[in-house]
Amino acid sequence: MDDSQSIDLAAMLCSRLCHDMLSPVGALNNGLELLAMEDDPEMRRNVMALLEQSATTSTNKLKFFRLAFGAAGGFGERVDVHEPRALIDALVADKQKVEVNWAIDAANLAKPAVKVLLNFAQIAIDALVRGGTLDIGAEMRDGNCEIVVRAAGPKIGFDDNIGKALDGSLAREELSSRTAAAHMIRLLAEQSGGGLQYARTDETLVLGAILPEGEGLIG
Repeated sequence: MDDSQSIDLAAMLCSRLCHDMLSPVGALNNGLELLAMEDDPEMRRNVMALLEQSATTSTNKLKFFRLAFGAAGGFGERVDVHEPRALIDALVADKQKVEVNWAIDAANLAKPAVKVLLNFAQIAIDALVRGGTLDIGAEMRDGNCEIVVRAAGPKIGFDDNIGKALDGSLAREELSSRTAAAHMIRLLAEQSGGGLQYARTDETLVLGAILPEGEGLIG
């Protein structure tokens, strides 16, 4: 990837972040405007609850994107699995129809593996348009980190271009803010000497990655 392509990818990721942050930040702004105009104690309590919810959602999303997209300088080369687990649990906290099941046997994961895990989870959550189950697994085997994320529900909403970005068949000019994260984790996997794959049906989406453990991987 040359400098121009790197800049384009960074811009697309920023666009995705801004898109996802617009709703909770907008709700904060609306809540503050209501609070300034409202005198009724009960209504003010309701507005304060809205502000608290929006602030929590904004904070959770920023923490997620910091580790899923950014350099996450506050972490070392390996990240305790409780960190991505907490971020993903926070993402689905307000999605009552999504149940998360965990199967991770490692105490920590390399930063590139965490990025893949988080982005897989977000893709899978977005695919569960009518709710369902989200199964997340990771294990170390023969010097590789193997990651599997499975979404199962009554309807899977999955953009084929995201799949093409994951397997490398999406044309460069077709990249967008919607597919940039998938493209990014494919690059991460390739740099580590690993790869990504996916399979989908009308009711299931399975995302998989094999990432060799190695030194000097970006993250």
